[in-house]
Amino acid sequence: MEWDIILTLFGVFAFLLIIGVPISFSIGLASLATIMLSLPFDPAIAVIAQKMATGLDSFALLAIPFFILAGNIMNRGGIALRLINFAKVLGGRLPGPLAHCNVLANMMFGALSGSAVASVAAVGGVMSPMQKKEGYDPAFSAAVNITSCPTGLLIPPSNTLIVYSLISGGTSISALFLAGYLPGILMGVGLMTVAGVIARSKGYGRPEKATCSEAFYRMLDALPSLALIVVIMGGIIAGIFTATEASAVAVVYTIGLSMIYGEMKLADLPKVILDSAVTTSIVLLLIGTSMGMSWAMANADIPYMISDGLNAVSENPIIILLIINVILLVIGVFMDMTPALLIFTPIFLPLANQMGIDPVHFGIIMTFNLCIGICTPPVGSALFVGCSVGDVPIDKVLKPLLPFFVMLLFTLMMVTYIPEISLYLPRTILGYGG
Repeated sequence: MEWDIILTLFGVFAFLLIIGVPISFSIGLASLATIMLSLPFDPAIAVIAQKMATGLDSFALLAIPFFILAGNIMNRGGIALRLINFAKVLGGRLPGPLAHCNVLANMMFGALSGSAVASVAAVGGVMSPMQKKEGYDPAFSAAVNITSCPTGLLIPPSNTLIVYSLISGGTSISALFLAGYLPGILMGVGLMTVAGVIARSKGYGRPEKATCSEAFYRMLDALPSLALIVVIMGGIIAGIFTATEASAVAVVYTIGLSMIYGEMKLADLPKVILDSAVTTSIVLLLIGTSMGMSWAMANADIPYMISDGLNAVSENPIIILLIINVILLVIGVFMDMTPALLIFTPIFLPLANQMGIDPVHFGIIMTFNLCIGICTPPVGSALFVGCSVGDVPIDKVLKPLLPFFVMLLFTLMMVTYIPEISLYLPRTILGYGG
């Protein structure tokens, strides 16, 4: 019966995806079909409904709609342009300055908005015409923009880390937020290194030296936007408010800042709220149906079967982590980040706990790994948006992406096998001892 359950769960799920059923409905229907092997139809429906309701009944989940709303307000409120101007000052003295500016702007805007897609669209929309004017290859510019936008999914506040906290059974959101800083910065520095080497060899752009007064003005202009990170993380670390309450503070702060900048009016707010509600409903439906799938997998002992299978291959944690990374890299090619995280965390986390891997560290490994997937075809949302705003065909950008992918894989291995990269800040600031 266990093999019947496994084949039904993944077989129905794969079939529904192939015929074009939305992924949240595919997850829910596959879970229902699996549970019906053990229960009649009416109790099976009741179990799915109960698991969906229980999964969404979490105070921590309130942070997701608030952070999504704050990110959309930032995207409309002129914050991206100010961060790009500030990034020009930081990266202007390096070879290929606009490429470095692109990475830095994505790191800052992605961290503030918590959305890789919003970041690749907002930053790419401004940077692509500038880079084209300066003689940069559009495919190279698009590759830089696409691969650097996921840095904001690691640098907090990150909705992805909130989802992982929920699905992992309540891993500390504060610890996860702090754990994302160094891996996110490492990812950005690695991409800047590749961009700098290519820019120097191709002769893209000349280093730009901003005057002291110009640098000061741009920093001052971007400071209120950057202060949002200080407000959010400072408040969480100091215990002034929780991560969920911080998300509401972020909305109030970004509304006020956008009004001060004069880029957004009160009349624009209903449209922004509606867009945020649509995005939130998609994410929460995914979370609810994934809770049903998690229960179906646990009921069939799938996590333990996979754990036993991997242990049969090797008991060496280094080898097991390498296998998990390879599996997640393949999954990320075909599945979007949030459903992949929701489905595979319950499978791999028990194995990680068994090997003594800290759940915060493992959450960063999974998030970093699946970040790469949003840059790859055929499902990569960042890839499609980045090519669209850069006005470059997907087939033209694949070759320039390769050296950046190599760097992403190298930094992923560093984060995987050097736990202190993730755990240093939580241990130092929070006294985390997970």
